[in-house]
This record gives sequence, C-alpha cells and structure tokens, in this order.
Amino acid sequence: MIAKKPFYRLNENIRAVQLRVIAADGKQLGVLSKDAAIKKAKEIGLTLVEIAPNANPPVAKIVEFGKFLYQEEKKLRREHKKAKASELKEVRFSPFIAENDYQIRLEKVKDFLSKKDKVRPVVVFKGPQMRSRQFGYNLLNRIVKELGESIAIDMNPKFLGKHLMMVISPTTKGLNKKEGKDAKTPARNATHSVAGGKN
Repeated sequence: MIAKKPFYRLNENIRAVQLRVIAADGKQLGVLSKDAAIKKAKEIGLTLVEIAPNANPPVAKIVEFGKFLYQEEKKLRREHKKAKASELKEVRFSPFIAENDYQIRLEKVKDFLSKKDKVRPVVVFKGPQMRSRQFGYNLLNRIVKELGESIAIDMNPKFLGKHLMMVISPTTKGLNKKEGKDAKTPARNATHSVAGGKN
C-alpha cells in the first residue's frame, strides 16, 4: 500500500506570516513575508507551497503545483518500493524437524534471500522441547553454515518466549548465483557460527 499523500497549504492558505522561501530553480530567497512570497509566485504564474510547516520559520517553495505533486508521488513510490525490497520474511522450523521438511524450508529461505529480502529463521519450541534448547541453536548453526558467505547475520540468535530467532540478509555474493548441487552443499569456507547458550 502506498503511503498516504501529504497535505500541502498553498498561497493564502498558508498560516505563517514569515516564510523561508525557495525559488522554482532551487535558489534560496531568504525569509520573506507571506504576502511578498505569494506575489513573487504569482508574478511568474506559479504557486507558493508550504513544504516544511514545522521548521522555524516554515519553508515554502515556488512551484508549478501539478508538476510538484507528480514528483512527490514518484518519490513516495520509490520509497515504498525500496521498503518493500527489504521486507523481513519469516520461515519457521521445529527443533526436531524432519530432513525433508528442513530442506523445503531452507529453499524458502534461499528464495527470499535471492529476492533481496531479509529473513528471520525461527525455531518454535513446544512444551518439553524447551529443555532441549541446544537443538535450536544447532539448527540455526546448520542454516548459517549451509548458506555460507551468501549471508550476513544482522541479529544473533535470541529467545523470545518459546521462539528462538535470528535475522540474516543477503550479501553481494548472492544465492541466485549458486546452482544445482552447490546450492544445497554446506559452504566449506563459511565463517559464520551460531553460539548456543542458556537464555
């Protein structure tokens, strides 16, 4: 969902009496009265738009308003796209997961990483499994070793209730360059390790 469009006060609807004014070409015009700024804008057929109402004094810019709105919308879309590109995806494991299920979930992790998403692998413990926390650390350690140099660890493993989680992100080496057998073979030169411990 695109962020809600901001509201702008124009010309006479601007409440501040004094404004720091920016010309259409980006040149700083200094602090002017609202009336003087509006006059300058109208003399060249443009609009005075308050762009930073909380500044002291507020900042206004002389613009072609339609073009200004279009540029602001493009900026919002770029920011939204950038935020979406770095979404945090979660993949859940159990501490005693079957090998086939593990491989399926590991492929999900790889898929998210190949799309430049950060991933939060989570080991979910139930009841008595909490007495076997080391299995969770061992599982996360295996994930890290198998992904090798294609990932960076953004958050070391930690427990939140009955969930043991960490956050990893793709590096420039990327998983999408791995193929076939190599994609499922533990990295020989992996430098990451996950320390187990009591929480």
